[in-house]
Amino acid sequence: MRHFKTLSEFHEFAQLPKPQHPLLSVVDVGAVPHQAEAEPTTMLLDFYAISVKRMRNVSMKYGQQPFDFNEGILSFMAPSQVFSMAVANKAEAVEKSGWVVYIHPDFLWNTSLAKTIKQYDFWDYSLSEALFLSAKEEATITNIILAIEQECSGNIDRFSKQIIISQVEGLLNYADRFYHRQFITREKANHQVLERLETLLHEYFASPNLAERGLPTVHYVAECLHLSPKYLSNILRLATGQNTQQHIHTQLIAKAKEKLSTTTLTVSEIAYELGFEHVPSFSKLFKAKTSLSPGEFRASFS
Repeated sequence: MRHFKTLSEFHEFAQLPKPQHPLLSVVDVGAVPHQAEAEPTTMLLDFYAISVKRMRNVSMKYGQQPFDFNEGILSFMAPSQVFSMAVANKAEAVEKSGWVVYIHPDFLWNTSLAKTIKQYDFWDYSLSEALFLSAKEEATITNIILAIEQECSGNIDRFSKQIIISQVEGLLNYADRFYHRQFITREKANHQVLERLETLLHEYFASPNLAERGLPTVHYVAECLHLSPKYLSNILRLATGQNTQQHIHTQLIAKAKEKLSTTTLTVSEIAYELGFEHVPSFSKLFKAKTSLSPGEFRASFS
């Protein structure tokens, strides 16, 4: 794996001119020389990458999910995220276009963006959850990137950094808006995700070895659905008003109610069967969700 700590190191590897700013660069994807590596190149960058690009005959893997860039998409990678790239078919030519903005975290030091940049959920999305842009949206994003590139290539003065920070903030805010649009326009797909989640949780809580498996985590559920945890929670929140953890708790309480009302198991036995290590944790969650203790809920059926 190639680990790049500075933009200069990365530019040298990519056979690009030295960055005009040591902590920020804007790269024309079409100008990056093609490197015909025998094996996929796995990389780790110590800086942010914001990409709007198309790349034909180039496969990319981020986390465990492969993805291609045939569409015009906007994607985001935070520092220390591993990805790999390779030519999909060595008999065919590689075609690529678009832009990438690389930002070292040190560039953000002592700015408003340093405090807010991690609040954007899309840094934790997988590539398969990238933002598919309309032609108008792509033009908006590209114009901002070109403005950043123009500011970087000009004479750096005491105004430059704040202007660039404002431009990056604008890009991130537009991305937030466009992602919200994507969640809405994919309403059918989102409801299919909800149905798959409900089935997954129902089967999980019906498992005979639930006590040994323990409670399902958000990460486990997202992995089963082949989605990143943040993306899954945002889909669910828009569709139902609840995040993934709340959906897990809803299914859990439904199962607990069933056992309390149809079996003679003690509250401790039910808590253990549902994967709780400590009975007070189960009782506290049950009361928070129903306004009744497990014993009070059971007594209501007497």
